[in-house]
Amino acid sequence: MFLHHLIQTIFLLAGATSLLAALLDWEWFFNTKNAEPIVKAVGRKNSRWLYGALGVILIAAAIGFYYRIRGL
Repeated sequence: MFLHHLIQTIFLLAGATSLLAALLDWEWFFNTKNAEPIVKAVGRKNSRWLYGALGVILIAAAIGFYYRIRGL
């Protein structure tokens, strides 16, 4: 059960970070080695939309995992 909660927490934190980075336009986030190819390929504005959507999806997955574990 601990592993399930750990995965939920990781998804929730990653989603929140991605969503906040998109909303607040964090310079450090979009200049990282992993985000840089996406920013170059689609532009800064579109990559903010992409990371915002990714954040919402990850948060929704964490909530889905929570309810699935609880059996609701």
